[in-house]
Amino acid sequence: MLSLALPTFVQLIAEPAFILIDTAIVGHIGDEALAGLSIGSTIILTAVGLCIFLAYSTTAQVAHLLGAGRRREGLQAGIDGLWLALGIGIALVIGLFAGAEPLCRALGGEGEVLQQAVTYTHAVVLGAPGMLLVYAANGIFRGLQKVRITLVAAVSGAALNTVLEVLFVMVFRWGIAGSGAATMIAQWYMGLFLTIPAILWSRADGASLRPRLDGIRAAGSDGIPLFIRTLAIRAAMVATVASAAHMGTSVLAGFQAVNSSWNFAMNMLDAVGIAGQTLVAAALGAGNADQARRLTRAAGRAGLVTGAAIGLAFATVGLFAGHFFSPTPHIQTLIAAGMVTMGVFFPLQGWMMAIDGILIGSRDYRYLAATCTATAAAYIAVLTLLDGAIMNSGAPTGTATTLASGGLSNDTMRTVALWTVFNVVLMGGRGLCNGLRIRTDRWMR
Repeated sequence: MLSLALPTFVQLIAEPAFILIDTAIVGHIGDEALAGLSIGSTIILTAVGLCIFLAYSTTAQVAHLLGAGRRREGLQAGIDGLWLALGIGIALVIGLFAGAEPLCRALGGEGEVLQQAVTYTHAVVLGAPGMLLVYAANGIFRGLQKVRITLVAAVSGAALNTVLEVLFVMVFRWGIAGSGAATMIAQWYMGLFLTIPAILWSRADGASLRPRLDGIRAAGSDGIPLFIRTLAIRAAMVATVASAAHMGTSVLAGFQAVNSSWNFAMNMLDAVGIAGQTLVAAALGAGNADQARRLTRAAGRAGLVTGAAIGLAFATVGLFAGHFFSPTPHIQTLIAAGMVTMGVFFPLQGWMMAIDGILIGSRDYRYLAATCTATAAAYIAVLTLLDGAIMNSGAPTGTATTLASGGLSNDTMRTVALWTVFNVVLMGGRGLCNGLRIRTDRWMR
């Protein structure tokens, strides 16, 4: 499990690392640019994140077939996934490029913040097909338990993005547009880096490289419940960003730094879940239910321990991390408050993510779709109540003077309240549902 989790983690941090690098550099352009990046990156992460089923379903399918001794069929399913990824990616470019302004406005963007958000979205969305190809190709390599190539792609992609980011933003002075362009180029680089060997390996094992409508349709059908699951989670994340936007520019800017750092750290936990997912899928494909149960228990323990370690580091680093994201003392304080709050809940998140990966590996997609939708709906309802309480406070937001206001009119308290509700209701609810499921045998098939 560890041999799969470590390379997978490095691969998983590619997209969040791009956003984290963007955040660190764009934060020095100005507060409006950082707030605009928060909105723009939320749109692209939501759109691309909704397609994570390309990786999850392909991983489970390839691993199941590999465990059953049907390697060529598994690779054929992977090729079908690549074609599906390319088609969805092209559709995303067209839709998001045309709808960037209304989407950014819907998330609370106004004035200069809106302009910065639209500019970033227009640039970065052009790399969406490349990133979706990364997802589908990763599914193939994870299912085959050959993840070193994904490690190389992630490291080289992050390095390329960093170099281009500095060049475009700091040297050429292209502003937030340069940040988006750097990420777009890195996404296409990674997509081609992984897709070409995936095609060559599949062809060597006799898989057809031509688009097969039946295979593409089957890949899409398998991914529908996972798409619904991810849609529910992303809707909850979008609601969280919108709530932060309602709290003022300062809270939104601090939220962006915490959120991008959290996305980066969460991939360490997701790596444990994906390792368990791959191994459990292979065990179930081979008909070994006892091994699947043992791996489930091991993955849960690994997620809990990893979450505790990461949470401690996250909270500690958070006390000083604000200086890397913003020169404004008030925003630095909000970043520290948010990261310490998140750090407390990382053990819960680690266990939940590990079991989530196990249920995906067993292809228990419908249960995950139903429970994530219900949990997200409950979370958004609670978030609405929180927004109402803040609106009723009647105090101005977005300035350092709110620190003396007390209660929910205090930017720091608002930040802590937002992240606490996020963890208790959304993450805690998902953990409860996952825990109840693995106590039965209905998830194994």
